Amino acid sequence: MPNKSSSTYDVVIVGASFAGLVCARTAAMRGLKTIVIERKEEPGARVATTGILVKEAADEFDFPVQLTHKVRGVRLYAPNLASIDLKAPGYYFLSTDTPNLLRWLADEAQRAGARLFCGARFEGATRDGGYLSLKDHRIKTRYLVGADGAKSRVAEEFGLGRNSRFLVGLEAEYDGLDLAGDLLHCFIDKKLAAGYLGWAVPGVGVTQIGLAVSAHEKPDVKAFEQKISGLLGLAHGSVAARRSGLIPAGGLVHPFSAQQVLLVGDAAGLVSPLTGGGIRLAFHYGRRAGQAIADYLLDGGGEPGAVMAREYPRFALKGLMRTAMNYAPPNWVINHLLFTAPIRALAQELYFHRRNVPGEPWHEPGTASQAQLNPTARTLSLLSI
Repeated sequence: MPNKSSSTYDVVIVGASFAGLVCARTAAMRGLKTIVIERKEEPGARVATTGILVKEAADEFDFPVQLTHKVRGVRLYAPNLASIDLKAPGYYFLSTDTPNLLRWLADEAQRAGARLFCGARFEGATRDGGYLSLKDHRIKTRYLVGADGAKSRVAEEFGLGRNSRFLVGLEAEYDGLDLAGDLLHCFIDKKLAAGYLGWAVPGVGVTQIGLAVSAHEKPDVKAFEQKISGLLGLAHGSVAARRSGLIPAGGLVHPFSAQQVLLVGDAAGLVSPLTGGGIRLAFHYGRRAGQAIADYLLDGGGEPGAVMAREYPRFALKGLMRTAMNYAPPNWVINHLLFTAPIRALAQELYFHRRNVPGEPWHEPGTASQAQLNPTARTLSLLSI
């Protein structure tokens, strides 16, 4: 526990999550006295996330190569297990050794000057002059960041918006499997993966087999594993670990800030309602939150909540797509539609963000070339933001 002589901080971050640790590293590097409070015994304990990074996430932060495994394409399966392979030149995903990646990020934050206080629950805070005083920890802070996950205690304490729509994800780590081709295997099945999909990915020393469904559905992992067992040879492997967790699927919460308080990462609902991806957003907006808080406390910059209100994504279109996924057609229709040209083009867009269009150079969103796209292409382009 921090001693009395070091109980006042510029910023306290609740949660040693991806967003929390990146925010802490940035705040500390910019000169703020920073501490991360984490309820688990150490940052890599009881990880609930699959930890797959899209290339855009890898471009946000450089990681030790031994903590990642490069996956260069996607094999997309219809309910009848017929499949198509999707790839894009120069694009890849990274599966990760997620527990050790979080430990590495924690070390980086501490190397930058942040303190890490594990085994400590956030029990609430009271306002004390210009500070927030944390209950039970003898810590006062000028600013508080909630990076404490989908069921944020910080959000509850300060009456902020809370996630109310979720996907439920379950995953097993298998030893002894060898998935051919370094592909992310994605399974569409209205019965077994209602509202989302199943997956198999070559991880760092393991193979990750998972399933996520809408929160009102009951995930049947055993039935899913039985269905794909012969295809992927699951009988040749053994389950080393299992994990589960909630994936926010309702988009940005409102409000996400209060006086001296800001939510980031899953706590803020910064997860794509369509794809369930949140790590890239955690890296990007975790860093931006750290920068905004430093600007505010050190240089009289804009109030961080107002700054991030101009930057946090709203996910309007992706939210509509999430609702549509809950009303997906039956499996026999998906079996016929998946291999049509429009659906294949949509899949390419969702996975690779237009980097795959033959004969057409990639242009960053917002450039003049975007105005030349047809309406369908413009809509698809918005999905990748």
